Amino acid sequence: MTTTPHSPAVQLTEHALAYLHSAALRAAALLGVADHLADGPRTAEELAAATGTDATHLRRALRLLATRDVFREDPEGTFHLTPAADALRSDAPSSMRDAVVMLTDEPFWRPAGRLADTVRSGHTVFDEIFGAPYFGHLERVPEAGTVFDTGMAGLSESENDPIAAAYDFPATGTVVDVGGGRGGLLRQVLLRNPGLTGILHDQESVLRHHTLDVPGLTDRWQTHSGDFFTAVPPGADVYLLKRILHDWNDTDCARILRACRTAMTRPGARLLAIDAVLPPGNSPHPAKTMDALMMTSLNGRERTEPDFRNLFHTAGLKLTRTIPTDSTLSMVEGVVG
Repeated sequence: MTTTPHSPAVQLTEHALAYLHSAALRAAALLGVADHLADGPRTAEELAAATGTDATHLRRALRLLATRDVFREDPEGTFHLTPAADALRSDAPSSMRDAVVMLTDEPFWRPAGRLADTVRSGHTVFDEIFGAPYFGHLERVPEAGTVFDTGMAGLSESENDPIAAAYDFPATGTVVDVGGGRGGLLRQVLLRNPGLTGILHDQESVLRHHTLDVPGLTDRWQTHSGDFFTAVPPGADVYLLKRILHDWNDTDCARILRACRTAMTRPGARLLAIDAVLPPGNSPHPAKTMDALMMTSLNGRERTEPDFRNLFHTAGLKLTRTIPTDSTLSMVEGVVG
């Protein structure tokens, strides 16, 4: 049978081997290749000398990435940064290096290899592979926890300001960032809204690395450690849940939302669930890829707007509107209902 570049056979082969693109991307991130191109193009031999690698093998990995516009090889065999490769620099604004390392780390890719088992059983096989649920594994293996916390901070950095800019926050009052990690989103909300104060709520081990101590925020924030399944700081005007609900199944999400609902004692208090909202149809969307990741390593999921409405209702909240942002995420607003 004769195949063409667009034949089903070629198309399926490319899909089947797509994991090699992830492997090459991870290698480039770990080796810091992009950092060594910050001052200009270099040959594979020069990059190999700088990274302590084999020049022939490095060129082959970069050549594969160049087919996806991550790096560019010119006819002379010299490699250049592209916009995507530039974002791999460790010192780039909103660097994606740590996020790439996290997303290609073992806790994500090993369960993905057993997606068929997950689909058969209806739940992740993560526990079977690692001996604990995802977040339990991060607690047991500090190195994995550090990769996750650092990676999530990197993934969020390019999203935080567009999200903070997309919502009409009150002129005064308090914002609680529930499960807010190192506080990148809360920092941007407070910087954009000088009349607000904020509380960063997360586990103590995460809060130790917060990023709120910056000019312009003096005396306007505090940290609060705790379990968002049980309780969150009460009496605030706005509660943020960024990339939290997609980690959990509906039952666990309802527990988180009920804890927030209990804390929403101030009249007019609002909750913003900041997650991807799945669109209908067959067109590609980052949320559809992320949904598969949530299915394989956790028991979470991405949701449609009707899914969020039902979830809010279960927790005593009413969905009022969904606000798009200049990122892949939307803000699903809820009030006490």
